[in-house]
Amino acid sequence: MRIGVIGGGPAGIIAAGFAGSRGNDVTLFEKNDRLGKKLFITGKGRCNITNASPIEDFFQNIITNSQFLYSGFYSFTNEDIIRLLESYGLKVKIERGNRVFPISDKSSDVIKALERFLSAYNVNVLLNKPVKNIEYSDEKFVIKLDDNTIDIFDKLIIATGGKSYPSTGSTGDGYNFAKKLGHQIVPLRPSLVPIEIEENWIKDVQGLSLKNVKLISIVENKKIHEEFGEMIFTHYGISGPIVLSMSNILNKYLGKKIKLFIDLKPALSKEKLDKRVLRDFEKFNNRQIKNGLDDLLPQKLIPIIIDVASINEIKPIHQITKDERIRIVENIKNLPLTFKGFRPLKEAIVTSGGVSTNEIDPSTMESKLISGLYFCGEIIDVDGLTGGYNLQIAYSTGYLAGINV
Repeated sequence: MRIGVIGGGPAGIIAAGFAGSRGNDVTLFEKNDRLGKKLFITGKGRCNITNASPIEDFFQNIITNSQFLYSGFYSFTNEDIIRLLESYGLKVKIERGNRVFPISDKSSDVIKALERFLSAYNVNVLLNKPVKNIEYSDEKFVIKLDDNTIDIFDKLIIATGGKSYPSTGSTGDGYNFAKKLGHQIVPLRPSLVPIEIEENWIKDVQGLSLKNVKLISIVENKKIHEEFGEMIFTHYGISGPIVLSMSNILNKYLGKKIKLFIDLKPALSKEKLDKRVLRDFEKFNNRQIKNGLDDLLPQKLIPIIIDVASINEIKPIHQITKDERIRIVENIKNLPLTFKGFRPLKEAIVTSGGVSTNEIDPSTMESKLISGLYFCGEIIDVDGLTGGYNLQIAYSTGYLAGINV
């Protein structure tokens, strides 16, 4: 049987390899000059392959349509992708947060292992071959390439990725193909993306990195989520691991009033923090308030905390009132940020939205609308948090498409 696979990312590679392993004649079309171009830059070039946590823990890290992935995750687990890569020469290690990386810290080594997998099952890989159009006629899939050549397949797997990082080839072609073939596309949103902030003082702290802080989101006066860990201030707002994870939650609330707060000292209650501030005030009793918080906060943040607390920065510490001190404590525990929006979709790590899961069989990845048409990876309306979960989505859905095609 002739099988066509469009897209040479992790989902397409796994789908093509497993389709080939079942004796099919498989052709993989990739628009770039090499496979796995987006995979190459993941994990800051190291490739966070998957997560080593128990597979049942994965579902709480999938934000959109987690139940759709039940069959996929249990059919092809994190242990399965590790075994497959190791069988093709890749050695892995587990780091903080159960993140799995290649021992070499080179994403290129992951791609080489996947290429060996494709080669083992004689998958015909065609690079620099953008697909221009797909038609379904007489129970066959007719693919037209950019150079106007035509190829015909019995079955087709679309694994073209999302619309983030378009420089890697993720330009949203697959959504247009799916739509033309009658599928509903859930509106696209950026996920795992930096957040823009209204406050002007953001520019004054650009480049400042914070560790062990808590980021809290409030939507229309209701607490929605909190994240603990690292973040960084940028010229437009905030980024870093906890911000990216928070964006995945907040993109469902766009159009509503969103407020963010940073707890700079989450290990201390307000009462303990107040006692700590009092000790520092006694130590620096004769200083101005702008020079009295050096032991507690990063230098760049001190004037911000004082200003938000509406205190004159040159006021001597021994003149600070109890009410002013409480305001300082409050802002250290709840530094307010006004949500402006997300950075553009092209800057997101993952695209949220895509082909509706209602129109795909979760146990096979086959379209419920067209027999012989399959989807896998980021093109489907599923996405998760950072830590290797989104790549596991690609492998697991790719596997189901590959073995069922």
